[in-house]
Amino acid sequence: MWGRPSACGGLSGRLYDGVVYGLIVKLTTIPGQREEMIEILKGSAHGMPGCISYVVAEDPADDNVLWVTEVWDSVESHDASLTLPAVAAAIPLAKPLVANFERIAATTPVWGVPVADRP
Repeated sequence: MWGRPSACGGLSGRLYDGVVYGLIVKLTTIPGQREEMIEILKGSAHGMPGCISYVVAEDPADDNVLWVTEVWDSVESHDASLTLPAVAAAIPLAKPLVANFERIAATTPVWGVPVADRP
């Protein structure tokens, strides 16, 4: 059971019984650009309709790698997010920082808890 999506701001507490779409991406930045990439991703991920969770995690074994784990109410919401003004504006900023982008897996999430912003 999931709370109803609230545009990547967490879960509202109401039950969500629909099929959800998950995506796990490994993002390798050019050396020394991981923190800049984190800021770009943070700045573009708020207010995305249909987004249940968007987690950006540092790889402790590689200073250039980020893991992005996304949960959406549908694949259509994910695809539509790529056309949102904040996301569209972030793409040309992020592209020069990317050494490699790997779509690791599309998933069907079945349970989870929200993750809070790190200070």
